[in-house]
Amino acid sequence: MTGEATFYGVYVPWLLVLAVVAWGLCWGARRLLGALGVYRWFWHAALFDTALYVLILFLLSRLTAAQGFLS
Repeated sequence: MTGEATFYGVYVPWLLVLAVVAWGLCWGARRLLGALGVYRWFWHAALFDTALYVLILFLLSRLTAAQGFLS
């Protein structure tokens, strides 16, 4: 994944942008899953949260690479 975005003249890598977006989506998913009581089914909530974040970040990176945003 190569490429960078510029925000008011400051260059940041695309992975950082995607990581922030993934964090926001993961936060929303955690709130929704917590309200639905899904965390009762998992023995280690922090491990599940980490896996959820990694999966969301992976999906975002694959979707943006498929759309050609990073080229």
